[in-house]
Amino acid sequence: MPSSASARPRRTARRGRLALAGAALSSLALLAACSGPPGTGTTAGGTGVTLSPTTPPAKGEIDSFTWALYAEPPTLDWISAFDYPQNTILSNVCESLMRWTPELTTAPGLAEKASNPDPTTWVYDLRAGVRFHNGAVMTADDVVYSLGRQTNPENAAAWAQVFENVASVTKTGPLQVTVKLKKPDSQFPQYMATAAGVVAARNGVEAAGQDYGTSGGLACTGPFRLGTWNKGQSIELTRFDGYWGTRAKSAKAVFRFLTDPSARTNAMLSGEVDGGFLIPTESYARLRNSGVGNLYFGEGLSTVNVNVTSMRGPLKDVRVRRALSLALDRSGFVKAGLAGAGTVTGSLTTKAVWAGFPENVRKDAFTGLTPTTQDIEKAKALVKEAGATGQTLTIATSTIGQDVSLLATAVQNAGARIGLDVRLKTIAPNAFTSLFTDPKAREGLDMFPETYYDSITDPLDLLTNFKTGAYQNYAGYSSKEYDTLVDRAVAAYDPAERGAIEARLQKTASDQLLWIPVAEWPSSVFLNKRITGAPTSISYMYAPWAAAVGAAR
Repeated sequence: MPSSASARPRRTARRGRLALAGAALSSLALLAACSGPPGTGTTAGGTGVTLSPTTPPAKGEIDSFTWALYAEPPTLDWISAFDYPQNTILSNVCESLMRWTPELTTAPGLAEKASNPDPTTWVYDLRAGVRFHNGAVMTADDVVYSLGRQTNPENAAAWAQVFENVASVTKTGPLQVTVKLKKPDSQFPQYMATAAGVVAARNGVEAAGQDYGTSGGLACTGPFRLGTWNKGQSIELTRFDGYWGTRAKSAKAVFRFLTDPSARTNAMLSGEVDGGFLIPTESYARLRNSGVGNLYFGEGLSTVNVNVTSMRGPLKDVRVRRALSLALDRSGFVKAGLAGAGTVTGSLTTKAVWAGFPENVRKDAFTGLTPTTQDIEKAKALVKEAGATGQTLTIATSTIGQDVSLLATAVQNAGARIGLDVRLKTIAPNAFTSLFTDPKAREGLDMFPETYYDSITDPLDLLTNFKTGAYQNYAGYSSKEYDTLVDRAVAAYDPAERGAIEARLQKTASDQLLWIPVAEWPSSVFLNKRITGAPTSISYMYAPWAAAVGAAR
């Protein structure tokens, strides 16, 4: 998924996939047992930043807590949940068939069991007695309807690509839904733990009509229900006492929209808000040393990249893309833009996302990728060779945080040193997320900074973006060979077979510099001393994390 601010999301930003064992999984137990990324004890780069999967468990209940968001969601309709603000809230209100754990493995969600009787069939047995926020009881009909909203072309769902191999979704029992695939798909069952697998009450969605997601309730099943939405200011969630799972420890969760990074930080320091994810990098030291709370880091499955959105201009020539990459000061960006809490990389995918694959596959996947050592003279020569000296490029920037603004500036500086005129176009924080969903928002842009988070623990989540016609293939890259490899990887349930193909895809994306990789970046969360219980990993995007937040003492 993509990420506009940090962060799939997507992410699509929006937004990881778990390695599946065997050609035909017979039960959910096998799915849940797959390897996830490293957790406690790992570090990001050489900075001494320790990653942990979660924060200490809460010791009791609280009346409410307040959380900072860098932008207001344009909608809370789950089919459009392709960036951090939407998913951070929705994960507590709308639940999916499966669920991501803090360790980034898959567990049962609204489906208590998922089985795979043959390579093209997935059967989901639903929990009995699950109530929606509008009082209705969940049935198989609601699941069929909810997944159908993702595939309806009139809805322009952000997750539609997940369903491209789906032939049918049918009710095969009062509490059973069967998904028939056009061909084997190792990715589809993993996405059922994301917003792609959300279930809501059909009668609630249809009653809301065009207003669904922007006013009124959401008719979902989570531990919180949508309360008051003060446009431009905040969204309030209230505890749902009819929840089927563990009762939320807080009676209320309030999400404040604070677009200015300094304002978010000051609100945390003053106690105006109790915490937040996606901490501005410029505030790491200030928050860590404040004495008012704790700053934690976890696995984010996130890489910071320069998304190439247009190849109609100078970037059409791969030599210009390579020149910009060679001129980029990645180490300087990690130090200044990420406050040292990151790792320079020439890979579009994180090492953690390959954790479920054999060692030889992991080695191949990171051999011969994009050089990360700066080489200005070679970059100048490439620009001259391409006949691009003096040509103009435009990159988006924003005040969301240093990770965006300083990377855009670093690209501008790199261009200036090698004979390219790179211009900055400032995008408001609330509008930045539109770059992922609205072609008009990308008009006039050649690039924008993107922190891409994997929504499942599998590198194909990112690498599929360069298939012909893919949702985030904004530059229109098209290669029959690449498309064929993606299809082969999708169809391969065996991790060794799939990983070998994905390593080839990673090498192709690297050779072509379809996006320019910059750094790996861990997830971050700040909690004041009043609360605890939030996860540190990016699992908060698709699991009801706020239910575990409670009293620290």
